[in-house]
Amino acid sequence: MITVGVEEEYLLVDPDTGLPAARVEDVRRTAGLGPLTERGEVQSELLQAQVEVATPVCSSLEEVGGHLLRLRHAVASAAEANGCRTASTGAAPLRSAARVPVTPKLRYLRMEGAARQLVDEQLICGMHVHVAVPDPETGVAVLNRIRGWLPTLLAMSVNSPLWDGQDTGFASWRTIVFSRWPVSGPPPYFAGSADYEGRLQALLESGVIADRGQVYWQARLSDRYPTVEVRCMDVQLRADDAVMLAGVVRGLVATAIAEEEAGTQASGCAAELVQAANWHAARYGLNGTLLDPHGRPHSSGDVLCSLMRHITPALEDTGDLRQVNALLHRLLREGTPADRQRRAVTEGGFPALVGLIAGADPPD
Repeated sequence: MITVGVEEEYLLVDPDTGLPAARVEDVRRTAGLGPLTERGEVQSELLQAQVEVATPVCSSLEEVGGHLLRLRHAVASAAEANGCRTASTGAAPLRSAARVPVTPKLRYLRMEGAARQLVDEQLICGMHVHVAVPDPETGVAVLNRIRGWLPTLLAMSVNSPLWDGQDTGFASWRTIVFSRWPVSGPPPYFAGSADYEGRLQALLESGVIADRGQVYWQARLSDRYPTVEVRCMDVQLRADDAVMLAGVVRGLVATAIAEEEAGTQASGCAAELVQAANWHAARYGLNGTLLDPHGRPHSSGDVLCSLMRHITPALEDTGDLRQVNALLHRLLREGTPADRQRRAVTEGGFPALVGLIAGADPPD
């Protein structure tokens, strides 16, 4: 069984105003003292109004879901104890004129000094899925084979349509904010692991980025774990939608490994088409067309059907097919998290939106 793990980032908000609340150290300390978390599972992020959780290594989607529910409950309870709430949204829908302080770590302070405005506006939250690979060479082959599917994953996960109290017109404004860093977006195609390492070394030697952690490709090899890390997705409103995406990502990685072992020819897509597909997915989500892994436009439903055909054997092998199928059908029926955010604003204004993203019932 190919193992998987998930990291999620949440925004900390004032329960009355919905504005970012810089209380991560208090929340992290409180969560760490409770019975629901282990050492290292709850961490600070770049800005003090963000908190991150990380599941242990999991063999099944049931494990992923159980750990996410446990960790979400732990940080939500800790936030409430410290006068704020956790909000599962890809971008802060409201911001105040006051800056949110940077978490006082040397790396973050250096980033602030190098790109002050970008750091100030990094009030965005994603989910990262780690899937085990046997070695770096296989990991790079996986990156090459899944890069064309990253825009589809993004379209399924969009959860950040609002910014500064306005509808941005994008389903994932987080993607646009993140794209302003020097090394971001879909990864290029690599000739192999030596090529991958050579390109990272050249980026470091350029002096434009300070460390390997600033290679913000939407899929990359993890430096900490023997995994491929897929990081194109917005954080999800619901834990079970995160579970669905984890299952799809594991299915894509398992399929790519099987194709590589079988010697199947990898179908590449031009970098500019993958980039265009990524922007298009961030703009529209599932409301319209998507570009398939070859860069050709189809209805979003057709592309999702192609995705499921592509990974069904892998989902059957792990026993995930029924669960992923059911959650995917719910996504198509109810719309993306971005659609739900927009409906909340239309029906109840920003109080209803804060209730939605912070997990509380909308006010009467």
